[in-house]
Amino acid sequence: MRTEDVLAAIATGLWRWDNASGIVSLDAEAARLLGLPAEPVLLSEAAVRSRFHPVDWNEIDGVVSLAVAEDTLAEARLRIMDERGRVIRTVRSRSKPLIEGSDYQLVGTLQEVADPQPGTAGPHTPITGDWRRSREAFLLDAGRALAEARSTAEVLRVAASLSMPGFSPDGLAVFGMSGDRLTVIGHHGQQDGDEGPFTSMSLRTDYPAAEVVRTGRAIYLPSPEEYRRRFPTTWPLAEPFERQSWAFVPLVVAGRTMGAWMAAFKHPVTFTPDERSVLTTVARMLAQALARAGVAESERELSLGLQRTMMPVLGPGIPGIRVAARYVPTGGGLQVGGDWYDMIRLPGGTEGGTGGGAGRIALVIGDVQGHDVRAAALMGQLRIALRAYASEGHRPDAVLSRASRFLYGVNDGYDGADGAGAPGGGPRFATCLYLEVDLETGTVDIARAGHPDPAVRMVDGTVLLRPTAGGLPLGIDADADYPTTRLTLDPGETLMICTDGLLETGGHDLDSGWERVKRLLEKHRGDDLEELADSLVEAVHGPGSHHTTGPLADRREDDIAVLLLSRLPATTVRQTPRRTLMTIAQAEPERIAEAREQLRQLLHDWTDEDQLDAAVLMVSEMVTNVLVHTDGDALLTAEVACGEKARLLRVEVSDASDELPHKRHPGEMASSGRGLVLMEMLADAWGVAPRGEGKTIWFELTEPTGPEGCCP
Repeated sequence: MRTEDVLAAIATGLWRWDNASGIVSLDAEAARLLGLPAEPVLLSEAAVRSRFHPVDWNEIDGVVSLAVAEDTLAEARLRIMDERGRVIRTVRSRSKPLIEGSDYQLVGTLQEVADPQPGTAGPHTPITGDWRRSREAFLLDAGRALAEARSTAEVLRVAASLSMPGFSPDGLAVFGMSGDRLTVIGHHGQQDGDEGPFTSMSLRTDYPAAEVVRTGRAIYLPSPEEYRRRFPTTWPLAEPFERQSWAFVPLVVAGRTMGAWMAAFKHPVTFTPDERSVLTTVARMLAQALARAGVAESERELSLGLQRTMMPVLGPGIPGIRVAARYVPTGGGLQVGGDWYDMIRLPGGTEGGTGGGAGRIALVIGDVQGHDVRAAALMGQLRIALRAYASEGHRPDAVLSRASRFLYGVNDGYDGADGAGAPGGGPRFATCLYLEVDLETGTVDIARAGHPDPAVRMVDGTVLLRPTAGGLPLGIDADADYPTTRLTLDPGETLMICTDGLLETGGHDLDSGWERVKRLLEKHRGDDLEELADSLVEAVHGPGSHHTTGPLADRREDDIAVLLLSRLPATTVRQTPRRTLMTIAQAEPERIAEAREQLRQLLHDWTDEDQLDAAVLMVSEMVTNVLVHTDGDALLTAEVACGEKARLLRVEVSDASDELPHKRHPGEMASSGRGLVLMEMLADAWGVAPRGEGKTIWFELTEPTGPEGCCP
């Protein structure tokens, strides 16, 4: 008896669908079930499609694609329509793909089934509207959750928490590859240690996950008997877990199988086409999430490695000082940019043979333009160049001049494109602050290349921004000059240098950003520089972990580098004077305004406002007289110290001219000549002192009532 006759006897039709030609052949029973005359017939795909309910045709299209991809049976329940669009019966289709190259044929059967009555559908009944809607909602939620996972651990936690509609697994495992070995990336639903036998298994092993990785095709095992029949060698490894069904699905990214995903069930699962479709879709999303997490983790590891390589270790070993530093990259991508800091032990002698003790170090902080890999590469080159010039014993101005010439030469090789010919290259400049610190005397010589000025926190908590002379950013002019500014860091005082990210992050400009940082410095109590560095970064940039969402997460706009240095306090901290010093050059009369502001910051808690205004006025007159009546620069020194009963302000302005000032009696309309008259009227004491080469004019003010506890 022919196969067709046997099938017809049990009301089962036979059909064949040629994908290449689009022709479907039906035997007599299959034609009858489709509402056609009961005789063999050849039809086009469109003609057959018109006999099915549109929703069910869309479903069978996906089921067939899945069966072809997995080389498994395609099974679906389909509603047959007549010419008027009415459902005349429901049939079950089972088919097997015969694959020949890129083409395939489907050979299958059709059999009429009874429609389920309302409320009688079981949890695994395929092609029902409610189940489909639940599945779509589940896949949408799963895709969103997996897309938001940022690490392999997070991806695995999301996968373990997925509740699939109607057939949630109770055991999961994700397998990866290491060479020719199968590894376990993560698992859920098993005890710790249960993964032992599977952690380093040869890909040639007769184990479902190994076969999935080898072939790229899913394996569904609906019963323990099926598992034992197909994989008798490794069945003893799975038997103790007492599972009833297993699905092993390939994890494929960009056409490459990167591993396998196991979903195991304690209840029997038949793995209908809908269920296989859900598992395949989840596996695809899981593979993409794992690939993204792997790339992100590799970038983070590379970033940390670059940071460890490029940033110095500021450990103990330098007597008399404390040092702390922080570097925080901006968000996104490779987390290393153009900001850097450095601390360099200097040789005992200085350029020119002036000599020097062993206690000399250089502090460097800088910012190469950009936040990309090229900025990081230039930063590394520039940092090495600066170290080399400093180690040769050059003074700060010479170090920056040579560094600028070096970067200018590097830039000369760029023509507006990067090394691969892509846009975004071109010359890059860098800002930099270079400080040479004598640890014995506290003298700090500073050269600045377009960088924010340093700040000093004094023993009593007063914070001053120290204006310094400066030049162009490095790399703009090969012959740029960088004047040197000197200040003194007293015992107990803390020096802060930073990049502009600390100041401008969060929508601030340099001025408003400085005010914010200044308040943070003033609030700090104690001498723990590590705590101070953390508070500066966290208050400006959010949580210390770059990957932690915090209240200021939207402020991660720029890299941040900050370096703090403090001289150990003297035994009589309260007696340490508060002091500032700055040079006003002939070519920089605009810095007179900075001198006035420096004095106001120094006297921020002076109790007599009239005295404060008088002091600012006298400083302005003294410095202006030097710039107008001499050919040299003015050196301003201001100091607040505790006297016998109250605080004493002493201000000195020195210049290189030997000509002493004379008291004059200007007329009512005169525009000058009032300087000494003002000092005689406003100062408690004043005078002029010759200094060999040059002179110093000074004045003193005694505060009527100082802050409580300022003097013994």
